[in-house]
Amino acid sequence: MVEKLEPVNADVVTSSARVATLNRETAETQIALTVNLDGQGRYEVDTGNGFLDHMVSQIARHGLFDITLHARGDVHVGWHHLVEDVGILLGRAFNQALGEVRGIRRMGHAIVPLDETLVMVALDLSGRSYAVVETTLDETMVETLSGDLVRHFFESFALEGRINLHARVLTGISPHHKAEALCKALARALRDAVEVDPRATGQVPSTKGTLDS
Repeated sequence: MVEKLEPVNADVVTSSARVATLNRETAETQIALTVNLDGQGRYEVDTGNGFLDHMVSQIARHGLFDITLHARGDVHVGWHHLVEDVGILLGRAFNQALGEVRGIRRMGHAIVPLDETLVMVALDLSGRSYAVVETTLDETMVETLSGDLVRHFFESFALEGRINLHARVLTGISPHHKAEALCKALARALRDAVEVDPRATGQVPSTKGTLDS
């Protein structure tokens, strides 16, 4: 059941409120997004594509992030623009909501099973964008999305979120299971990485003293 969330007006993020609200309108898409990193896994997601909704909802629920997302696009030419722009804005929102990144664990990983499928996600909120995503879905339809768009969503999220992301399907048969397990694993890895470490309060998790460069 979708739990309705009230939008949060938070263009400026503070360490006590790790929330970001972004709006983006182009000739191709119109997107409104709010992300709360310290939420309860509540979500209100409406992109016009059922499986994309499912992917973002899995990230919210299993990462314990509150996400409100409303998106529309020029889907008469296909789903590429909408999927890409949702990934872009979601990455930007996570990056903005992190703020100064002081005290976070920074790195996270998860190995997630879903019936016959097993996936791995490892990531580093390093401030340096990099994505290695192996879904084994590129020549497959995943419900209402092509498999290459599932991969592209992960890549767009990582690049705009300034995240070093490695995601891989280790084994599996069902395209739905593969994509869903990837989203669950991404959520769990992100949850660990953004968590505030009580042993590192106020510290930047880098010997450089910054994650900005």
